[in-house]
Amino acid sequence: MEVTKVVAANARRLREEKKLTLDAAAAATGVSRSMLAQIERGEVNPTISVLWKMSNGYKVSFTALMERQGDAVAVLRREETSPLSEDGGRYLNYPIFSFDEGTGFETYRIVIAPGGSLAAQPHLSGAEEFITVFAGGVEIRVEEEVYALAQGDSIRFRADVPHGYRNSGTAAAELSMLIYYHR
Repeated sequence: MEVTKVVAANARRLREEKKLTLDAAAAATGVSRSMLAQIERGEVNPTISVLWKMSNGYKVSFTALMERQGDAVAVLRREETSPLSEDGGRYLNYPIFSFDEGTGFETYRIVIAPGGSLAAQPHLSGAEEFITVFAGGVEIRVEEEVYALAQGDSIRFRADVPHGYRNSGTAAAELSMLIYYHR
């Protein structure tokens, strides 16, 4: 199923579960009423920033908006995964495994083209990110501190603060990202 349709169904379901009108959802998320309505109808492919605003406003994990119903064993083929795009397509986020209440985490594959970046919204209180660089290099900003990571390097940081990612190199950076939500 296409990611836009999955997001549409989940956005509507989450808003209705929280008994929010579109106006109340707009106030909670900081996303306009009209944009929320378009997302719920599957008319637009929201940006990563908009999805973070929605997940923070609804107080759910980022992947709660993108999760598909699955079986006990899930194999996700590369060609079946549609990326979320930011920064003019230079920052691609491939949702891999959505949040699971039992494990408390969600995973992503991130590809950042040279010059690509993303300034991320703070996640839910207590959230941590675990990132490993598999190709290229990336700069990770956590609040005001910047950390340069090369292929094979990893970083863990509190993600409930402003943070960001930037590829200042000449080759694409490929990352594995795990976001852990403390209970």
